[in-house]
Amino acid sequence: MNTSTDFADLHLLRPGDPRYDDELAGFQTGFARHPALVVAARSAADVVAAVRYAAGRHLPVDVQATGHGLPGATEGGVLITTGRMDGVHVDAEARTARVRAGVRWGQVVAAAAPHGLAPLNGSAPSVGAVSYTLGGGLGILAREFGYAADRVRALDVVTADGRPRHVTPDSDPELYWALLGGGHGLGVVTELEIGLVPVPRLYGGSLAFDGREVDPAAVLRAYEEWTRTVPDGLTSSFAAVPYPDLPALPAHLRGRYVVSVRVAHTGTDGERLVAPLRELGPLLADSLREMPYAESHTIHSDPDVPHAYYGDSAVLGELDVERAGALLARTGPDAGAMVVVQINHLGGALARPAPNSVPYREGRFLVRLLTVGEREAARALLDPAFALLAPGTLGRSVNFAFGAGDRAEGLYDDVTRKRLAGVKSHYDPANLFRGNGSVSA
Repeated sequence: MNTSTDFADLHLLRPGDPRYDDELAGFQTGFARHPALVVAARSAADVVAAVRYAAGRHLPVDVQATGHGLPGATEGGVLITTGRMDGVHVDAEARTARVRAGVRWGQVVAAAAPHGLAPLNGSAPSVGAVSYTLGGGLGILAREFGYAADRVRALDVVTADGRPRHVTPDSDPELYWALLGGGHGLGVVTELEIGLVPVPRLYGGSLAFDGREVDPAAVLRAYEEWTRTVPDGLTSSFAAVPYPDLPALPAHLRGRYVVSVRVAHTGTDGERLVAPLRELGPLLADSLREMPYAESHTIHSDPDVPHAYYGDSAVLGELDVERAGALLARTGPDAGAMVVVQINHLGGALARPAPNSVPYREGRFLVRLLTVGEREAARALLDPAFALLAPGTLGRSVNFAFGAGDRAEGLYDDVTRKRLAGVKSHYDPANLFRGNGSVSA
């Protein structure tokens, strides 16, 4: 394949090139991809050239999302990486930010914080802002402000015809609707304009319990009851993690089964609201405090070292605490592998309608299970756990199909799926973009 005349100024890599593997490396190390050609884009013009080249040769195209994203199967095709498309511009007066495709959330938080503003970012600063938002984006302040997709003003995208488009709810309402929630399968988003929210201060952190001293199922039951009493301005999650006994871990986590509740609240009554949780048993750790929003990543303290992982999610209409307790028993220290359980409280602003394709807004909880290891072995461990929740499951989350995004079932309800298919057939009739919208956050 001679690309010199087509891409004279582009950074191109093929299998065997010295930097090929480095360009494909990302946060997710468990799933290898082997595209025939990698285009390391530096600008929207580079993306246009790559898409036109692929379309002219009927080659499939996918995007390597910055941060924790995982591209689809591009064997024999063209993979566009966007990590070099960096840059954030904040308009403090308009409370907006323009975010290029290679930007991670930590950069946006840092740019907005001096103005007392915040994006609707996720829990880890290393997550790619664009890919996260295209999958919906369930953030730290989600119950108060909604999904990240709900705050998008405009998108710059290159569609399958190689045309760069500036998409707004007025200019292209169907494409706008589909891109926000539909992921990467409709084009390459090169920039977003997002709305920022005023967050001068934050009450956040976690309460951690030793899962061998306190019954995890009892903590979960109390947590579910507590969520029925809190205002929309409080966003929280429950987590259960059996940590291995490794020297690299902090001493207070090493070999422990840690059950915790994580909280983020912009109001002034945080201490009063969390008081019932402090009565659940002796605390292993308590990091709840007033903090500047720039420190919000410490609430979850997600790992920032690339590693192999596999997981999936279930959006629940209600949380059956008995079934969830059985899930905890199945995924605890005796599971045979480390399984991370996280249960996010939904509702509030997340339930409000918005002109995008983020589904299952009626859900009350999101359950995420994450483990390490080979895909089939991981599924053999996690699928029975998710089966326990099946009676109350509405579907799955695009953002949290951690390596399971190759399975499309349940990512959208039937009405949303059919409407997305209609938009896909209009803007990409030849199915140039093979991505199924699986982006991690």
